[in-house]
Amino acid sequence: MPDFLYCLNSSTIKPAPILEKIRIAGEVGYAAIELWHDDIDLHLSQGGTLADIRQALDDAGLAVPTTIFLKGWWDTTGEEYTRAMDEIRRRLDQAAHVGAIHCVAGPPLGKVDYDLGTRNYRKLLELGLEYGVRPAMEYLGFAEEVNTIEDALRIVDGCGHPEATMVLDPFHCFRGGGPMESILKLEAGRIAISHFNDAPADPPPEKQHDPDRVMPGDGCVDLKKYCDVLRKVGYRRWLSLELFRRDLWEQDPREVARIGLEKMRAAAEA
Repeated sequence: MPDFLYCLNSSTIKPAPILEKIRIAGEVGYAAIELWHDDIDLHLSQGGTLADIRQALDDAGLAVPTTIFLKGWWDTTGEEYTRAMDEIRRRLDQAAHVGAIHCVAGPPLGKVDYDLGTRNYRKLLELGLEYGVRPAMEYLGFAEEVNTIEDALRIVDGCGHPEATMVLDPFHCFRGGGPMESILKLEAGRIAISHFNDAPADPPPEKQHDPDRVMPGDGCVDLKKYCDVLRKVGYRRWLSLELFRRDLWEQDPREVARIGLEKMRAAAEA
């Protein structure tokens, strides 16, 4: 038995319609798929329903660890915060209908007020639990401040909520400069999901962004070490292939998903 469950983040085969993404993930052999709300909204705008998506997931035998993403919850106030939370409620309702366990809560990209973020994350969690969905805090390696596991921990630990979790990602560790060993500060139950990818040696880390990510094993990140640290904290759940490469979007999505799963297994089970 492998130590991890393999998941496809639907961004990896972005141009495919959502029902096709789900079908491909199931046929190729993934155990789960992460869905983006933009894809859900596109499906609905074309006459589809949330029930269609849920049925496709059930037919494919796929779990939905997360939907992506919630924004505006941290750094807004007044009427702007009210509008952001209205949109978040809409997305949480979608997440609940497709059976998602978590919904990724993205941070601001610039300077932040950690006290405000901590308070608002707790409110976000309490709201999400009304829908049966747990918002998971994400750090982003290219954000100005919230770019390491320690930064995310300030929110996850600081909010004092037992359901607080975070999203891990080896690319964001590489890009943000935080050590993989920081994972040892987490209990397995604090990890909602780990995205999985690699990063090239060039350009330098501080110049890299989402489109620079590469398939696991095709870059310079020590993914064996990353997975070993996950094992040490007892994490045995999803590794989710998350890429944003236009060259992959132009290829056969089934083949991209198949190769990605092979490369994930090779990197994680080495």
